[in-house]
Amino acid sequence: MYFPIRCFTCGSVIGQHYEDYAKQIKEGKNPAKILNSMDIDRYCCRRMFLSHVEVMDKIVKYRKY
Repeated sequence: MYFPIRCFTCGSVIGQHYEDYAKQIKEGKNPAKILNSMDIDRYCCRRMFLSHVEVMDKIVKYRKY
């Protein structure tokens, strides 16, 4: 699934931060510190980042041609 543009709970726009967040996670940085540096303070918005699972690569394997 793709990362949502807005938080499901509060409606705040968060989609523009995901690419930078994912890049820093792959570098092994602490997720809490990354979200703090991006000024994402609401629990609902933080949940969107922490609970997101990238499954698109797994789904594409089963695509019909």
